[in-house]
Amino acid sequence: MTTGQPGTGNARPTSAGAGAEIRPSTASATGTPARPARTSDAVSGKTPAPAAETTAPSAGAVADQPRSSDGGTTGATTNGGPQPSKSDIAKKEAAGDAATGEGGGRKGSAAAGDTEDGTATSDSTAKDSSTAKADSTTTDPAKADTLAKDGTSAKDGTDGGGSEDVPVKGTRAGKGKWWSRGKRAGRTDGQAKTDGDTKTDEAKPDDPDRWEAFVSAPEPKPSIVSRAGRAVGRFLIHEWTLAALGALALAVLMTWPTLRYPRYTLPQDYWDPSLQAWQMAWSGHILLADPARLWQSNTFFPELWSFAFSDTLLGYAPAGMLGSGPEDAVLRYNIMFVLAHALATLGAYALARQLGAGRIAAAVAGVSYTYAPWLLAQAGHLHVLSNGGIPLALAMLARGHGWSLRHGYRPERRHDAWVYAGWLVAAWQLSLGFGIGLPFAYFLACAVLVAVVLFYARRLRTGQAVPFGRRLFVADLLGGLLFAGVGLLMAFPFFKVTELHPYAERTIRDISIFSPPASGFVTAPAESRIWGGLHEGARAALPWHPEMTLLPGFVLYALAAGGLFFSVWRLRHRLLLLAGVLVTMAFAMGTRFFDGTFTYVPLFEHVPGWSALRTPGRLMLWTTLLLGLLAAGAVTALTDRVRELAAQRIPSWPGPWLRLATLLPLLLVTVEGLNSTPHPVVPTQPAAMRTAEGPLLVLPSNQSLDQHVMLWSTSGFPDVVNGGSGFTPRQLDDVRRVSQSFPDQTSVDYLRTLGVRTVVLLRSQVPGTPWEITIDTPVESLGISRQDVGDAVVYRL
Repeated sequence: MTTGQPGTGNARPTSAGAGAEIRPSTASATGTPARPARTSDAVSGKTPAPAAETTAPSAGAVADQPRSSDGGTTGATTNGGPQPSKSDIAKKEAAGDAATGEGGGRKGSAAAGDTEDGTATSDSTAKDSSTAKADSTTTDPAKADTLAKDGTSAKDGTDGGGSEDVPVKGTRAGKGKWWSRGKRAGRTDGQAKTDGDTKTDEAKPDDPDRWEAFVSAPEPKPSIVSRAGRAVGRFLIHEWTLAALGALALAVLMTWPTLRYPRYTLPQDYWDPSLQAWQMAWSGHILLADPARLWQSNTFFPELWSFAFSDTLLGYAPAGMLGSGPEDAVLRYNIMFVLAHALATLGAYALARQLGAGRIAAAVAGVSYTYAPWLLAQAGHLHVLSNGGIPLALAMLARGHGWSLRHGYRPERRHDAWVYAGWLVAAWQLSLGFGIGLPFAYFLACAVLVAVVLFYARRLRTGQAVPFGRRLFVADLLGGLLFAGVGLLMAFPFFKVTELHPYAERTIRDISIFSPPASGFVTAPAESRIWGGLHEGARAALPWHPEMTLLPGFVLYALAAGGLFFSVWRLRHRLLLLAGVLVTMAFAMGTRFFDGTFTYVPLFEHVPGWSALRTPGRLMLWTTLLLGLLAAGAVTALTDRVRELAAQRIPSWPGPWLRLATLLPLLLVTVEGLNSTPHPVVPTQPAAMRTAEGPLLVLPSNQSLDQHVMLWSTSGFPDVVNGGSGFTPRQLDDVRRVSQSFPDQTSVDYLRTLGVRTVVLLRSQVPGTPWEITIDTPVESLGISRQDVGDAVVYRL
């Protein structure tokens, strides 16, 4: 088989094998562009079937044919040329069969000069190699069936996957299914279709997209329910949803059995927790009833500003608005106790993630911050455990300013909404109490100052304006004012208490009593399930071990030490974190670190409000957080390295085991935080407390028992003389001293002067006290009445 080179009369051999390349024609013999030919059975090496006999095309269906280079017409028809007669078609078929030995099944158009390799042919070659393209039906059914099986169209003698059906103006393709259109694909423009009965179908334009049947059905538009379900599903599997749920589940497990009997037991002891349960109940009750009387509580009657005698947990007031009575107060306390642990874990996790730690590393930071062994000794101090707002606020502020420890300052990530949220959370944290909130407030002040200095230093050094933005500046300004305003409003009552009770101020000697030695950093409290029993001897050597056992965890120490050498944090950041750990440890030692001359004493003497902090060891909270961030850098580097090793290994079967091994630090930190905290049953409220009218005095009265009285007073909140706090007012001391002889004329007259109208004497607390003898003494001569109500004696003055 030969083909002509374009523009020449030469012919060259062309391979007809299966691998022959089909090249498009560059030009036809007449100088017009030619369409590229399609591959046929002849090209693939198959022997073509003989052409079927054809009938003359109908007059209305056959388009004009172009003339070839010698003035004749080709077998294909085009618009504008004379129509060939039946004898002309027969002659050309005979000439084609004689010259090539092939039937009319070859694909291509002689008019365009197309051959099997897509090049233009000379006049004679076109005549010899072209066949008539009249689209007619096969007269022999057997031959037609053979052609169809061989992949050739029985109608036009071409390959079933021939040229595209291009609609021609004035013509219309015949009706039929998509497979019928596929068989007619070999026809060129202008060809006509005739049936075997010489009936001509009406010409119809072909479907421009004949593969539409193979296209997937369009996805139906989801309903509102479907969209809502997908949104809920995306929310449930979001990282922060899983982190919050995980923190909550872990809090329930790690504080168990707090929620086993939440209405009847309290963690660690029932003294300070009773006081704090009353604080939440009082703030919620009075904000609904009479907000102006918030700081004039029903306890310590007739003292003023009595709600400010200790940290208030005012931020939990919304919870205090639910329920009433002692049992509800205990239930509320236990719920908030568990939620405080969950918030601390989530807050430290968020901070580590914002700074650039991985998920597992952030979980290590969160768990180590919340369940550090030293915090187990603080289980009875909810205001100390409620520290989750500190890392959460820092994470939000860092997010809003587009800053992270790993990536530095990225202005494109700024968002003022996060800044507002960060300052709001910081203000809420401050409202829980100054014992933890005051150091946090000074830390924020120092952080703002350092950030401003670094901002302008960088601007001066580079000579370029560092992007910050007016909106971010306004957010910081308003947020800072909100935080400062909450702090001042909270501080005002405490300043009034100091003014009225100057003896309530701490002295440096008080600080020395609670200052822990260096051995406290490696000593665990008795509540630690892992180290409590092993460190019993070390605790015995400490003067006040509940506030001096400051072990953050040996696993945390090890991970933080590793983070100094192997970490994703930059070296300067690691050194800054190490410096922060050492400085906070020195401050936590109080006067034990070189007598505090260069650390705690200057703060105590010159920083406003610092003298109210009596326990320096609680600054260990900041040491634990910094150690957790150092550990997070190491664990992140470890998980990144494990991911790389798992991806490089062939086969990859060790990958899951390597990734599972990265959970080992998290597991060890969690195990070291296990507790054996006792949960004693809260003393039952006396029946007399439910009906007694205030102002009243409950005897015996002391620091511990008065905290129970405060909890019992949540039934109606009558005014009571009793109260327990960080200090004891002198008037309450006088009441306790005078009432030792109650009932007698002196004590009755004194109590009447204070405004007391009822005295409740608890028989269960009388043994070993002066009232053991006088409890049944007649009182008619004193002008008072006496009545037994349950296990108590009620005196009405």
